[in-house]
Amino acid sequence: MSDTISVTGLVATTPRHITTSEGLAITSFRLASSQRRYDRTQQRWIDADTNWYTVSCFRGLASNAADSVVKGDRVMVSGRLKIRDWENTDRSGTTVEIEAENLGHDLFWGTSTFTRTLTSGSDESGNSVAENTDFTDSANDDGWVAVSA
Repeated sequence: MSDTISVTGLVATTPRHITTSEGLAITSFRLASSQRRYDRTQQRWIDADTNWYTVSCFRGLASNAADSVVKGDRVMVSGRLKIRDWENTDRSGTTVEIEAENLGHDLFWGTSTFTRTLTSGSDESGNSVAENTDFTDSANDDGWVAVSA
């Protein structure tokens, strides 16, 4: 199964970052996604069940995630959903994994500062990419920043 899914939740484990012997960067962590609803009869918020996901990031996203995401962060993840059954001699279960295509902080819960990583080479399709680093910005009287190339 390989469906696209978007999930918000809490980074529940310290992200683990490795680089394989072939040079592939991988970062993974567990994500807890809980829903809350307001019960009008009890006049209070009720916590629903928590869904648990293993989030895996690859290549540039893995490197950026390792530098940006820590345990306890609230994040938004979008990617391919993979559900796998497993068993060993003692137990069996189901693993729900998201192969992340996009990952970022959930700004409903706080603020974040973005730093663009500048790389040259090729994009995911193998096309040659040249970064334009000749950007200028200036704030107007209202504090808005105009960016031009």
